[in-house]
Amino acid sequence: MNLFQSESDRYTQEQLSAREAQRLAEYIAWGPVIFQVSRLMVKWGILDALRDSLEGLTLDELVKQTQLSEYALKVLLEASLSAGTVLVNKDTDRYTISKTGWFLLNDPATRVNIDFNHDVNYRGMFFLDEALKEGKPAGLKTLGDWPTIYEGLSKLDKQVQDSWFGFDHFYSDHSFDKALEIVFSKHPKHLMDVGGNTGRFALRCVEYDPEVNVTIVDLPGQIGMMKKNVEGKEGAERINGYPTNILDEHNDLPQGSWDAIWMSQFLDCFSEEEIYSILVRAARVMKNDSTLYIMETFWDRQKYEPASLCLTMTSVYFTVMANGNSKMYHSDDMIKQIDRAGLRVVDTHDGIGQGHTILEVKLK
Repeated sequence: MNLFQSESDRYTQEQLSAREAQRLAEYIAWGPVIFQVSRLMVKWGILDALRDSLEGLTLDELVKQTQLSEYALKVLLEASLSAGTVLVNKDTDRYTISKTGWFLLNDPATRVNIDFNHDVNYRGMFFLDEALKEGKPAGLKTLGDWPTIYEGLSKLDKQVQDSWFGFDHFYSDHSFDKALEIVFSKHPKHLMDVGGNTGRFALRCVEYDPEVNVTIVDLPGQIGMMKKNVEGKEGAERINGYPTNILDEHNDLPQGSWDAIWMSQFLDCFSEEEIYSILVRAARVMKNDSTLYIMETFWDRQKYEPASLCLTMTSVYFTVMANGNSKMYHSDDMIKQIDRAGLRVVDTHDGIGQGHTILEVKLK
């Protein structure tokens, strides 16, 4: 198995002593409780108060600052000591924030992940066993009655929708600047954005190059959301929508003189067989000088291992909530389907944004 060094160091040999391993096992067993305690330590401003204090705060001082009861604070603080997000001075009984607590509070990715897991995933994860056995998103019923989450995105409760799009946009938006440089180094005039969602990348494209025209291919509900999102914005007249369900293998991609086809965080929404089908249909509308750009967060190509952790856990979201059969892929699995579809990778760009890789793909 090909792995970047950060994953290889951790995934190929034992890292912990027996005692450390035992503690981690208990940490996993109590993981749902630790998550909810930590979430409230952020939400109710307790970690904020500890971070902003110079010498730490006593229980009485925290009661005054947070307006929470002494009982509630004792429960949360003592659990947080065990979770490792706060520390206590045994002489003064003053609580302070730990390094882990600081990251929990201040790391943007962690905050996005907390909201996503609480609002989108938490209740549905109860049905993971059913999802794995049946190949269907068994936990999606906690949010609504749709075959996949994508049909329901425009109908989700606002809090859930905000957390879903916050998660999706956080990881994609940080990659756009470098991605635009790569895509527009070849000066495309006609670009197809497959799975373009609310049109955020399309808006960046028409802003970046005044001559490019973008066609977004997505589900009808997403195309409707996209049109509302781009309406009245600069370059919106050069953004068009093509509503279709790409899951149906009988639905072709639009014909056109496509200089570039863009798929960002899109193919991970499908099984390997579905990816093959989509790539075959992309190949049908490509010319010899067309370039297909596939941007994904491959779990094996991360500079830092915590990113790999986030990605392999995101695979579980796809299993139980999104569609039941997709995941965050190892790059070898994606390249296998590219080759199978009559395409070839001509260049690879790693380290883009929050751990993205762009594969430049051409017809064989």
